[in-house]
Amino acid sequence: MSETVRYYENSLEIEKKIWDLLSDAVKNRSSEFRTPVFICGNEKDLDGRVVVLRKTDRQNNLIQYHSDIRSSKIEKIKKNPNCSILFYGKEEKIQLRVKAECEINFDNDTTKESWKKTGHVSRKCYLVTNGPGTKSDKPTSGLEDKFNNFDFTKQESEAGYKNFCVIKCKIKSIEWLYLAAKGHRRALINFNGTKKFTWLVP
Repeated sequence: MSETVRYYENSLEIEKKIWDLLSDAVKNRSSEFRTPVFICGNEKDLDGRVVVLRKTDRQNNLIQYHSDIRSSKIEKIKKNPNCSILFYGKEEKIQLRVKAECEINFDNDTTKESWKKTGHVSRKCYLVTNGPGTKSDKPTSGLEDKFNNFDFTKQESEAGYKNFCVIKCKIKSIEWLYLAAKGHRRALINFNGTKKFTWLVP
């Protein structure tokens, strides 16, 4: 009887595992895959920051997160929509290097749907008077005094919608790395055109 192939040596199981991890990260606040590093810009001005994974769509190879439309990364994305997203899970011993093309959604059906699902406390980020990264003469939250606590209402939080946007990332490829004591495994899944799975040397 042949030995059962471990999931990390089976291309279909690897892809399923990847999407399971990403889907779980959307709803599981303790998931190590919930807060990847998003990198954008160009060869002269690369910029990275941690973002929060908000939605996955395996059928269309999409993941998305939220942003303040005034963030400096928005201008970078407008100039170059290509990005890299890095995930790592210590417990799972898995690294994902995602290459994608970004789409900025602002004041449209996508943002309206996402905004409705955003709790009023989470909306606090979008209530800062000046955009993220604006210089200040003193330490500041950027919020008006009335928002510097959790007493504001959901109705009051609606003021943040004008600064809210959704970044959809159309995945072009995922490079998967599994760290195994008996030998690592590495593979590339390319989604451009016909999907192609390629084994790589770790």
